[in-house]
Amino acid sequence: MAAQDVLGQTARLASSSALLQVLFRVVTFALNAFTLRYLSRELIGVVNVRLTLLYSTVVFLAREAFRRACLSGSTKRNWTKTINLLWLTVPLGVFWSVFLGLVWLHLLEVPDPSVVPHYQAGVVAFGLSAIIELLGEPCWVLAQAHLFVRLKVIAESLSVVSKCILTVTLVILYPQWGLYIFALAQLLYATVLVMCYVTYFVMFLGSPEATKKSFPVARVKALFPNFVEDETFVNWKEARLTWSFFKQSFLKQILTEGERYVMTFLNVLNFGDQGVYDIVNNLGSLVARFIFLPIEESFYVFFAKVLERGKAVKDQKQDDVAMAANVLELLLKLVLLIGLTITVFGYAYSQLALDIYGGSMLSSGTGPDLLRCYSLYVLFLAVNGVTECFTFALMCKEEVDRYNFVMLALSFIFLCISYFLTHWHGSVGFILANCFNMGIRIAHSIHYIYDYFRESTYRPLTGLLPSPFLVLVYIISGVITGFSEVFFCCDKGWMARLVHIGVGSLCFAATVVTMFCTETKLIHFVRSQFLSRYLKKGT
Repeated sequence: MAAQDVLGQTARLASSSALLQVLFRVVTFALNAFTLRYLSRELIGVVNVRLTLLYSTVVFLAREAFRRACLSGSTKRNWTKTINLLWLTVPLGVFWSVFLGLVWLHLLEVPDPSVVPHYQAGVVAFGLSAIIELLGEPCWVLAQAHLFVRLKVIAESLSVVSKCILTVTLVILYPQWGLYIFALAQLLYATVLVMCYVTYFVMFLGSPEATKKSFPVARVKALFPNFVEDETFVNWKEARLTWSFFKQSFLKQILTEGERYVMTFLNVLNFGDQGVYDIVNNLGSLVARFIFLPIEESFYVFFAKVLERGKAVKDQKQDDVAMAANVLELLLKLVLLIGLTITVFGYAYSQLALDIYGGSMLSSGTGPDLLRCYSLYVLFLAVNGVTECFTFALMCKEEVDRYNFVMLALSFIFLCISYFLTHWHGSVGFILANCFNMGIRIAHSIHYIYDYFRESTYRPLTGLLPSPFLVLVYIISGVITGFSEVFFCCDKGWMARLVHIGVGSLCFAATVVTMFCTETKLIHFVRSQFLSRYLKKGT
């Protein structure tokens, strides 16, 4: 597949995934607002922090390394061996589910049954749902490698909608069921997700469409483990790369979910405060995750396909290098401007957002400060996602192994900083520690990118330098909206709030207009690669 075709399909995957993440986050956003009115914040804290951490840890440790290794390189490979390797995620998931389930049941503090009933059933259900989801891993990797955009959108949309409908129904009818509600909903989510992928491939394999596309897997039987006579069971090069990524994924999970591990294992916050923190965290990441995560996942595939892992820039096809450098520069500029916009406007509108969303329970106390800090953290998330996406797509096995030692040291430092900052400044300390963590990771990735392109004429890191005039507009907007918050928000009635919103809207409009005037190359990239298909559909 030509690099230009890969870019087009990758952009389509990223934009579709972004829309999918919009659905996820909006639904979670609405679901939290709904459940706050029916269930205790302690119950929400146990589900959204303790049990969700169990589920995410199991699936991350069991599959993340396999995904990164098996999505590297060309789609022209021995897929029988790749699928065999992917099935190893299931026994690995069973191991982690049983091991961590015992830790969650016997070593961690158990919630008061009168406040959070059926905790044991919740642990079992969330661990089981992780194993069920891993059963669809070969199908997921096949779909992602061949850029089956619509399948991913439909499968994940149906699973999320099914989960939410069941949750809302049970919360209204049987609120006394406690964790049974969320346990059943999580099991339904995993089952629907896997069944969508399995059903699609059962219908697709052997069809005329699959034959026309020369799809490398011809029969449903090929989706299961297969022994090939006189050949190894797996591709050992992929297996060794998987092991390198596995060591890294263990550390990356600690860094990604570090605050939840500190909350879970060190009891620095009670379950009620954990619930408030998670609600604010979800609100803060509402925009960040549905944009940055799809871009990171999709363009990891692009960079891994266009450039060859472990090769110096001078040994690559120069046309592909030029395209990759241009895309990296524009991606950096795109996520930087999105992050700056959220940081600038998030500071002045955090208290108002929390007051509208959850009332005084969220808008008083540390809630607004927590969301303001999260707005800054979004900027770090934005840059780190793209820089690491490029770095991990190009690192050879030896570089990945070396980076693992960096991650090990960083994990230890992060956990220590999280613990001390939390004692010093409460839940806000978690966000400050995450900013430090992301800053170090960004510095490492920037150093790698600089070294990689040093022997070429390309300088993609210039994407981190926005127009000076645009920076000035950001500063002026931040000052104006800050004064607006002091004078009009949030205890002066709805008319004052509307004035505050109007001031922010005008500043935001001025910022967007300046963007269109100063960042023309970026605007063309977004319109041609992300929006073109949707504009065509609308005409």
